[in-house]
Amino acid sequence: MTNPNTQALSDAGVSIWLDDLSRELIETGKISDLITERNVVGLTSNPSIFQAALSKGERYNDDLAALTKDGKGVEEVVHDLTTSDVRNACDLFLPLYESTKGVDGRVSIEVDPRLAHDTDGTVEQAKALYAAVDRPNVLIKIPATKAGLPAITATIAEGISVNVTLIFSLERYRAVMNAYLEGLEKAHANGHDLSKIHSVASFFVSRVDTEIDKRLDAIGTDEARGLKGKAGLANARLAYQAFEEVFATPRWGTLAEAGANLQRPLWASTGVKDPAYPDTMYVTELVAADVVNTMPGATLEATADHGDIHGDTVTGGYELAGNLLDDLERVGVSYTEVVDLLETEGVEKFEKAWGELLDGVTAEMEKVTA
Repeated sequence: MTNPNTQALSDAGVSIWLDDLSRELIETGKISDLITERNVVGLTSNPSIFQAALSKGERYNDDLAALTKDGKGVEEVVHDLTTSDVRNACDLFLPLYESTKGVDGRVSIEVDPRLAHDTDGTVEQAKALYAAVDRPNVLIKIPATKAGLPAITATIAEGISVNVTLIFSLERYRAVMNAYLEGLEKAHANGHDLSKIHSVASFFVSRVDTEIDKRLDAIGTDEARGLKGKAGLANARLAYQAFEEVFATPRWGTLAEAGANLQRPLWASTGVKDPAYPDTMYVTELVAADVVNTMPGATLEATADHGDIHGDTVTGGYELAGNLLDDLERVGVSYTEVVDLLETEGVEKFEKAWGELLDGVTAEMEKVTA
């Protein structure tokens, strides 16, 4: 039985993706249940998610033992385990991929975060991951660093669909959309069918509030505190305004006539970090057509339980959103400083999670050979 709140979200044009992946979710049928009962039409993963999955339970033990006995190193073992999980998840979502003509039914896997500042290395691994998963509905996640932008273009030019991740600033988001359009133009010149290429641009939300709220508390005035909890939504709404502008240009029109698909905005980091805020805030307040909201399990369940979906909550708020960012600058919060810091920290967090993943798998490999 489909949940009425998640159904309302889907009816409003929001694709619900789960921000989680583990062998347990796949093998217990939980993902299939979420597809049926929570309108989930896709899934995202990242190094932190894989690290959490591989550190729990015993579902990976047999494969760990077999791969270790085959003489594979830890990097190879991690590659095999993660691509296997993504492949199996892709198979579960394949009917949705087919019924939506590739728009949904997607599963994302991220390039090694240690390559975030290496354009060529990112492109090579994107192609290798695409080949290893070997499913048409996989999305390769590439971070929106300066080195990531040309990598996005090059990967799209190869006909590979991309989830661009770690976007915090409006300026960088516009550069991401340009990288996508440039990639489509090159793909078209290379003879690729543009209708088969898809992309989402993952714009992070809650982390913006976490950092800006901390700065507003430090300023300490009533005016500053009155701005708390508003920046993440304002930033995302202005991102959607940029999306509407770019995908109404003649440049886009030419590509659309050739069969190209929109690069949809994806709201990421939608779990509320501050318990003072409504736990569905980054869902109910970011409803618009042609967007994806990738939710942690707790946020998805909160939405199903008490999410009040009341139509478009984005497109009427552009002026207020712009004013909010101006107010932040006026009280002493530098938008540019915040988004630059968040990108740096985002890469560092994924690198740390990757290191923890390698350490954890190394420890498990040692156990099975002891």
